[in-house]
Amino acid sequence: MKFAVIGGTGLIGSQVVKNLNAAGHEAVPHSKSTGADVISGRGLDEAVAGADVVVNLTNSPTFDEASPAFFQTSMDNLLAAARKGGAGHFVILSIVGADQVPELDYYRAKVLQEAILAAGPIPYSIVRATQFMEFMDATMSWTSDGDTVRLPATPIQPIAAKDVAHAVAEVAAGVPLNGIRNIAGPEIFSLDELGRITLSRTGDNRTVVTDPTAGMFAAVKGDVLTDKNARLAPTHYADWLA
Repeated sequence: MKFAVIGGTGLIGSQVVKNLNAAGHEAVPHSKSTGADVISGRGLDEAVAGADVVVNLTNSPTFDEASPAFFQTSMDNLLAAARKGGAGHFVILSIVGADQVPELDYYRAKVLQEAILAAGPIPYSIVRATQFMEFMDATMSWTSDGDTVRLPATPIQPIAAKDVAHAVAEVAAGVPLNGIRNIAGPEIFSLDELGRITLSRTGDNRTVVTDPTAGMFAAVKGDVLTDKNARLAPTHYADWLA
């Protein structure tokens, strides 16, 4: 099959392209740098023309109140181009529990993206993933002050980007779900515990202080960012760190 992977040069997209091509498909990466602009719409018709499947892995440049507008515009433009181009399957990547954290602008934006896709004219699949292992350093940097990192005890179930890419490629190559598939890492940690593990294994001498008010994940109530019933990925956090 032929795949147009929008956002195909990023962390997940580049690996999705590689996986699909390795499986014998024709997957072409597209991004703003290749001339496909999801906001202006320029280059989208050409990018998705003739594609059996469109995989949208683009992301908002911000995580604030501007993010809903990004997903509204980008999805409207991409769905119009995909329909014109005759695509029979449209895939996006979202977040486990996104609909349970309305306090976060970005999570509300991802729920909006899902709703636009589900209401659109093309058979679809939504892959919801838990937090990426690759984002742990950035998460700690938000609340780092000198020798101290403040983190809440929010339960998370980290997943490796390579496992996310494998799952997205698998779903994209299958029949449309017309629904959601949840994927998650094999272990659940509290975020502060994961911070301590990360610093210890990487030789970082900073200290993690548990602070229920610190950072973006302080807004998360309960264990909504985890899913014991999700399809569990194989990579454990300790192995990923190694």
